[in-house]
Amino acid sequence: MNYKEYKYLVLSDLYRITGRLGLLILLKKIFFGKLYKYNFWMRTCVYTRSIFLLKYTIYPISSFMLKKYMYKFGISIPFSTKIGSGFYISHFSCIVVNEKAIIGKNCNIAQGVTIGQINRGVNKGYPVLGDNVYIGPGAKILGSIIIGNDVAIGANCVVTKDIPDHSVVVGVPGKVISDEGSIGYVNRTDYEIKLAKY
Repeated sequence: MNYKEYKYLVLSDLYRITGRLGLLILLKKIFFGKLYKYNFWMRTCVYTRSIFLLKYTIYPISSFMLKKYMYKFGISIPFSTKIGSGFYISHFSCIVVNEKAIIGKNCNIAQGVTIGQINRGVNKGYPVLGDNVYIGPGAKILGSIIIGNDVAIGANCVVTKDIPDHSVVVGVPGKVISDEGSIGYVNRTDYEIKLAKY
């Protein structure tokens, strides 16, 4: 990851969470914000570990900070997880994501969510999530499945099968009940235009 990519991810996350951009709001959220801290240090770990000089200077600090907030907020999302831009954690506590899962851009994730591995059977493996996916509180997404773009997954839903684009999924096991998707749940996705200034 180069600096330009790092900056884009950091600012896209900031905009999705706050609806604002700028150095002042960035510093405010790093030092005094809650959930953005996790995003920032997670992104910083990826960047600093990929640069030789930073790997032995800044990376140990960013790794320490990420672990600190991992325990403080109850969020276990390894920095090595592939996560697209505009990642939005709406509430902290009991969030677990397997490091081999893949998450597209503009994902909303709530408290109590698990995106995990299945160790055997036809769905052995890890989930792949598309873009603009909303995941409600307590939802579980398990195994080698593909969640399409613009999907909304309801609270406490358990998803173990592929879900097509623009679906609304609820229940245990998860069933598609609508094709209205995540419209209205995933907001502030226009950061590409705004970030062109930075």
